[in-house]
Amino acid sequence: MKLDVRVCADLADVSRRSAEAAVTAIDDAIRTAGMCSIVLSGGSTPRTLYRLLASEFRSRIRWPKVQVFWGDERYVPREDPRSNYRMAKETLLEHVPCPPQNVHPMPTGFPSADLAARDYERTLRDHFAGEWPRFDLVLLGIGDDGHTASLFPGSLALAERTRWVVAARAPVEPHVRLTLTLPALSRAAAVYVLVAGAAKADALRHVLDGAGDWIKYPAAGIRLGAASVIWWADREAVALTADRRDSR
Repeated sequence: MKLDVRVCADLADVSRRSAEAAVTAIDDAIRTAGMCSIVLSGGSTPRTLYRLLASEFRSRIRWPKVQVFWGDERYVPREDPRSNYRMAKETLLEHVPCPPQNVHPMPTGFPSADLAARDYERTLRDHFAGEWPRFDLVLLGIGDDGHTASLFPGSLALAERTRWVVAARAPVEPHVRLTLTLPALSRAAAVYVLVAGAAKADALRHVLDGAGDWIKYPAAGIRLGAASVIWWADREAVALTADRRDSR
């Protein structure tokens, strides 16, 4: 797949340009299929994007036609400050008219994370027919170590080829996570990966390498099957990326 790297000035530019593109992608999916399925990311990078979608771009999205899912979750209560659901709720969902029945957070109240993962997979299978889910738009980030969602370097979850959702362990607190698997994420119609800051530069260089090692740098695995992957990266994040021939 040809790399599509959109080099932006800073995080604000990353957020605004990806928000503009997301509005178009959501509208296209709704016009084509009557509904749009979107996967939200956790972490700090997408906060500004979510706030833009909830304010300046709010009226341009037909929210009752949007189904919202998550790419990963920390196994903590939903009111916990570390919860990906809570972050998305406070920055985006409580400010837009997306019906509650269209919002599908990952469950974190089961006795074990594995049971929760299996429950969320059933939720997804209720919405998607076929061997794998086909999300219209997946939003992701990458960590300093090259992880994406809660797929960390060397994780057993990276080898999963049949399940859509698994329990995983992170090297940092909270250690217990839920995550979509690489096959579930990478079969989306479009994936946007938001990357900002000099701390991500080394990881992004490895991820964008033509022979990127997705065991050491899991975000490289997103390139395996997605129809379209756009890397929205600021100048600091691409500072170590030598080959930008396909950047715009």
